[in-house]
Amino acid sequence: MIKLNLYNTLQRRLSIFQPIDKKNVKIYACGPTVYDFIHIGNARPLVVFDVLVRLLRIIYPKVTYVRNITDIDDKINKRAIEKNINILELTNETIKIFHKDAHALGNLKPDFEPKATDHIPEMIEMIETLISNGFAYVSSGNVLFAVEKYESYGALSGRSLDDMISGSRVEVAEYKKNPGDFILWKPSSDQLPGWDSPWGRGRPGWHIECSAMSKKYLGSQFDIHAGGLDLIFPHHENEIAQSCCANESDIMANYWLHNGYVTSDGEKMSKSLGNFATINNLLLNFRGEAIRYALIQAHYRAPLSFKQKSLDKATKSLSRLYRAIEGFEVNDGQDTQIIDYLCDDLNSPKALARLHYLADEANKGSKECAQRLKNSSKILGILCNSTEEWFKFRESSSNKSFDNSTITEKEIDELIIKRKVAKENKEYEKADQIREQLLEKNIQLEDKPDRTVWRRH
Repeated sequence: MIKLNLYNTLQRRLSIFQPIDKKNVKIYACGPTVYDFIHIGNARPLVVFDVLVRLLRIIYPKVTYVRNITDIDDKINKRAIEKNINILELTNETIKIFHKDAHALGNLKPDFEPKATDHIPEMIEMIETLISNGFAYVSSGNVLFAVEKYESYGALSGRSLDDMISGSRVEVAEYKKNPGDFILWKPSSDQLPGWDSPWGRGRPGWHIECSAMSKKYLGSQFDIHAGGLDLIFPHHENEIAQSCCANESDIMANYWLHNGYVTSDGEKMSKSLGNFATINNLLLNFRGEAIRYALIQAHYRAPLSFKQKSLDKATKSLSRLYRAIEGFEVNDGQDTQIIDYLCDDLNSPKALARLHYLADEANKGSKECAQRLKNSSKILGILCNSTEEWFKFRESSSNKSFDNSTITEKEIDELIIKRKVAKENKEYEKADQIREQLLEKNIQLEDKPDRTVWRRH
């Protein structure tokens, strides 16, 4: 049996992954808050934990993967007001672009993708339980979780309650018994989204959403909860507190995985700092597969310094790998070394290095290495196209050519036909001129026995 080692934030150490049920491994990952397009920092957990799910599905017969969508939030309300549009219009359009971006990055669809607004009854039920059990209280129309009632509060982040409050942006309000108490339910004005509840018309706090939805789809205790490093406190810390107290359990998830920050010029990339690049914009000039490659070049727990030139390097690396697998189809064979590297806490840099080693051997004539390269790359979610497709097309919301050239695929094909006719008529100088014309547009031709193929370079 393959042994998978994962770093568990809760235990602060690497440990062998042992699922609750080997027949069905359950994983929950925090998804987007849909008020704006996702940026490269948001994309990192999407890609990293997609690799984890792919790996788990090689090891275990079934994996249930849940990734939520937060479509009720104060940031959403604020953005809708700024844009002077309906909140539902904003969230629906943002979800549509999110799905497009996630697909372009090569991510698998989750088994369940619950939206917060579809699970208000489950949230209300959990809040009622927390009040009944003495862990929450009502104050000025708000329902708050009393952090002092939960003895294990702070176990995930490894800090005391006083340290967490002083080191974070905790809202201090008169209706709180303790500055660290957090909102489960808040009142809504007529201008804001709201639902009827035992405490009046209102809307849920952020943290209760994931607790209610993870319980519905995975149960009160499941295997893995994943997200970005910035979610450890307060989001995941609060999730654990309210879930364990509502479900009368010591554990919410057995393993907590967190990816490192993406930085830009040494600073954490974030929308609040304005130093981010959205995936939607990057796809205008780069393939989604190149963005994915760049995101897994560093170990998932390490910081990742992002610069657009890294996408140029990723594109060149992928082109090299694609040339090595040209003409090969996927079969059932895997490279065990790549699986071993990924089983060592998702060591994607070593896995990528192994792919390039296989490419070297394939270029020396090893068909076995070319086949292993083709098969095993799917675990990382790359090399999913044919070599010809990779060089001819790019995943882009704009459908422009990769190098922003004005030449279209139709024009390329027409020039190839003209060159073919010129060669048949022994007009070799004209044929060479057409080749040079295409080269000026970064289009390289390759004559095969039965046809001429082209690729961008």
